[in-house]
Amino acid sequence: MVEIQDLRPDPPCYPETTAMALFSHSTAFSRVTALAARRPVHAAFSWLHNNPQMIMDWQRELAAIPAPPFGEQARAEWLAARFAKAGIANVQTDAIGNVLGFMPATKLPPESTGPLIVLSAHLDTVFPADTPLNPSLSRVDGYSRLSGPGACDNGAGVVGMLAIAHAIVHSKIELRAPLILLGNVGEEGEGNLRGVRHFYDQGALAGRIMAHIVLDGAGADSAVTQALGSRRFQVTIAGPGGHSFTDAGTPNPIAALASALAILAQTPLPAEPRTTLNLGTVHGGTSVNSIPESATASIDFRSTSPVELMQLEATLHTAVEDAVEYWNTIAKAASPRGRGTLSFTIENIGDRPAAQLPGDSPLLETLRAVDRHLGLHSDLRLGSTDANIPISLGVPALSIGAGGEGGGAHTLAEWYTDKARELGLRRVLLLTLATTDWAAEQ
Repeated sequence: MVEIQDLRPDPPCYPETTAMALFSHSTAFSRVTALAARRPVHAAFSWLHNNPQMIMDWQRELAAIPAPPFGEQARAEWLAARFAKAGIANVQTDAIGNVLGFMPATKLPPESTGPLIVLSAHLDTVFPADTPLNPSLSRVDGYSRLSGPGACDNGAGVVGMLAIAHAIVHSKIELRAPLILLGNVGEEGEGNLRGVRHFYDQGALAGRIMAHIVLDGAGADSAVTQALGSRRFQVTIAGPGGHSFTDAGTPNPIAALASALAILAQTPLPAEPRTTLNLGTVHGGTSVNSIPESATASIDFRSTSPVELMQLEATLHTAVEDAVEYWNTIAKAASPRGRGTLSFTIENIGDRPAAQLPGDSPLLETLRAVDRHLGLHSDLRLGSTDANIPISLGVPALSIGAGGEGGGAHTLAEWYTDKARELGLRRVLLLTLATTDWAAEQ
């Protein structure tokens, strides 16, 4: 369990959660208990219970569709068609490729501009477009098991969201506040949370969001409530290059980059707030007997503290500048008429904000009440998910699994089994409905 520190920035103009003090544990639990006793909710539970094979078939279909970051269009089209087939009348795809399904509040006019809730799941995977997928279904210990890249991350989240939509429509549950179903692009790797980031850039809609629930992977025993911040950079050092013998003395980009990385790797890192530094990739040169014209490295900084991330960025710039200056000086001293000098660029290729969901948030209180009702317990965890964006903006958000069990994430041996999926989806459904009820009263 992650110890959560208060890292919240000053929030912008998003819906206020001034009802926190009034939203006690007992109140939240009584509301969830009353909600779970409603006949339409029981009908929704029955739909989830009666359709495990349909849900797993969706998951196999989805896992067979490539969806690398910046290549999610085919999956987006699949989800849009599935939303429409579920009975969602208003389905849209935005400019960046996110799929949105709008489920209106039953007793509010369509033009209402009041509070709303978001339930989302990311469409992309970490795998390149040419990765062999070939998802396979089998039976293990009486449960369905899906094997293949992306089977769990985020096949489980996307079809979990789709199952919730079907259950709500089938059971004719009356939503008290509008619900947006968001199948977003760009969560993984260099996608840099671009889908959710774009969604929150759309001011008129984003300013109405009272809470955001992210479905990511499997499980029903945890919640990511602290957003792990990260900053990623690509460093390129360039020079004139040349022949290893006839142009000897020409400054070498690989030597300069290696010096900078060696200095950076020795940077002291605090244990608290937890901070990490990773030198991810290094590329450069054309042959063993050529002085390279360029060398490039990618670097990943992660921390629970925005201050530590800024300090590491400053350290990176200093290390690169000093290394380039040193090797230019060496080259000039060795050969005053040498061929040119080194130059560098440092490009930000990823930025995920660090933040946290307050411990007294109504959204977290509601999750605890749902867990208590279902006999579950959620460990609060630290992670880097789509929830980073809303939490950093002051919007109550968390990331949870969509039930079931999974493993091998981000590998070709990834798998998912629907053992306890129904319980996990009940958890998602109750949390979503209870949060829409709460939003309607604000």
